[in-house]
Amino acid sequence: MARLYSNENFPLPVVEELRRLGHDVLTIQETGQAGQSVPDEKVLAFACAEKRMLLTINRKHFVRLDNQKRDHCGIIACTLDPDFVALAYRIHSAIQEHEHSSKPLIRVNRPAH
Repeated sequence: MARLYSNENFPLPVVEELRRLGHDVLTIQETGQAGQSVPDEKVLAFACAEKRMLLTINRKHFVRLDNQKRDHCGIIACTLDPDFVALAYRIHSAIQEHEHSSKPLIRVNRPAH
């Protein structure tokens, strides 16, 4: 399963469900870096230093970072979905679909209704 690092505003219920699905998820809160206004570049660098893909709903900034610098371990940019379990399963499926990609940018969007 994937090694992931969740950004500060990423929903904890999604993290918990991803853990139940077998993923190794570290949160920014668990690293003691929450509430410190850590720049996005440093968040991404920390994730890569830990050999983890970054989980974020801050899509605009991290997609831009992906375009600027490709030296990261992967970014999973999600649309916020209040159905946290469904979001976790979409992330899980997307990870499996991209498991052989190196340093991917994975976009996980909320389904249109």
